[in-house]
Amino acid sequence: MAEQVNTAHSPEKLYAELFRKEGPWATVYVDASTGTVDTLRAGDVLPAKVRDSLDKQGASEADLRAVEEALSPATGLPSPVARFVLVRDGTVELNEVLPGPMVGPPVVEVGLIPNLLPLLQQRGDDFPYVVAEVGRDGGEIRLQYARQDGVVEERAVEGETENLKKVPTGGWSQGRFQHHTEEIWRRNADEIAAEIDRVVRTSRAQLLIIAGDIRARELVTDQLSEASRAIEVTIDSHTRTGGADRESLRTEISRHVAGVWARQQQAILERLSEQQGQPHAEAASGLGEVVRALQQAQVDTLILQQQALADHKVLALTQEPWIATAGEDGNGLVLGKLDAPAALVRAAVLTDARVVLVPEGALPGGKAVAALLRWPIGPDVPRG
Repeated sequence: MAEQVNTAHSPEKLYAELFRKEGPWATVYVDASTGTVDTLRAGDVLPAKVRDSLDKQGASEADLRAVEEALSPATGLPSPVARFVLVRDGTVELNEVLPGPMVGPPVVEVGLIPNLLPLLQQRGDDFPYVVAEVGRDGGEIRLQYARQDGVVEERAVEGETENLKKVPTGGWSQGRFQHHTEEIWRRNADEIAAEIDRVVRTSRAQLLIIAGDIRARELVTDQLSEASRAIEVTIDSHTRTGGADRESLRTEISRHVAGVWARQQQAILERLSEQQGQPHAEAASGLGEVVRALQQAQVDTLILQQQALADHKVLALTQEPWIATAGEDGNGLVLGKLDAPAALVRAAVLTDARVVLVPEGALPGGKAVAALLRWPIGPDVPRG
């Protein structure tokens, strides 16, 4: 077996590191499509337009230059695409090209903290998934994250190839050679399936996608563990051949990732609904309750309605508890008064909480924000 392993930063750790750095920050979220003559022209003038807007907001010359360089046209990528850029102290801290149309309004702003809300809206919730492209002679297995570009871990399984393709066309020995070849295919499938099971188990993947040769897919799927089969979907794409359509594979992967997101979101909303009205509920609802829970690092999952609370302000703090309502004094730790959505996301990330964005009207009681908690509200306290 030959293998290659790549390790990438988890998004949560990266975001927490960004929030701990002092501003000011330039946040840019714009359409970066270059698929037509019109969009090419728009891409050419985009850096200058963004620079002008940030200049009017007081961005430094170093930040303006960094943003201009980061917004060079994203050529070679299928449209539509969006771009998200964070710049601080003349350095590009984050520069992401995000496939698909923009899911919210453009953002070009200078602020005390990085505004990660547009990035989270575009990418959705995060989870690990595995893509296995299999053939009769081996396969490639990749671990990826739904909210992260690139491959976190990649492994290649090189199986046996003796008599793999050369099968006699006649004579008494044809059946014996064919049986021998089938046995090679099965042994290769066993090895691939075992490696897939290992990656699924260790990563706690929530989706397994199998692509490649039809017969190899069947053999590998038959040998998978029960846990792997429970999250497995098969894509009819023989991508290990030279002329295969990789764009079609990417489209199918995106579709299945979106399906997992939808199921996760539904499960979270159902759990939230179950907690409503319960004594010592493990849930908070409304801005005041959620802020109090964040101050105690009590929030396990922050649930924020997209495009909500934009007209509400809260206090961002320089240290724990990271956030306070506008009516509190902040104990001398006030960084500034910020839009509630960006400050809520910051406090959630800095207390290791998960952030889930839901559509308008999804939360019960007409609330704009809610949270699932690590321990109940009320006199009960968490056990050490």
